Amino acid sequence: MAEHPHATLVRKGYEAFIRGDMDSLRELLTADCAHHVPGSHPLSGDFKGQDAVIDMYGRLFQETGGTMQVELRNILVDGRGHAVAVHHFSADRQGKHIDEDGAIVFRIVGDKASDLDECVSDIDKSNDFWT
Repeated sequence: MAEHPHATLVRKGYEAFIRGDMDSLRELLTADCAHHVPGSHPLSGDFKGQDAVIDMYGRLFQETGGTMQVELRNILVDGRGHAVAVHHFSADRQGKHIDEDGAIVFRIVGDKASDLDECVSDIDKSNDFWT
């Protein structure tokens, strides 16, 4: 059975992100996209618009000095414009290590992601790592 188009879109996005290919990732996002990152650390908050989202992704790579690893574990779709991606994330930063599961809830408009709501397994751990 063929993969649902929304799952394919999310998979392509993860593949581009993992490669650090922000140009390809940009093509998968609406111009007015938003990525919402939970927590109370410098990389949390609402990032609105392609430039802000792509810049935040670049900061993730920069802050972790190339140690960030993301493994896509599963994609769930509802066929009505929503997808949930479950992933595993690990990285090192300023003598700290993080190794946890997370998810992103995507809202998809047409053939692009418009809204990304990130969820983490331990907000306190995430805050500590990014602070």
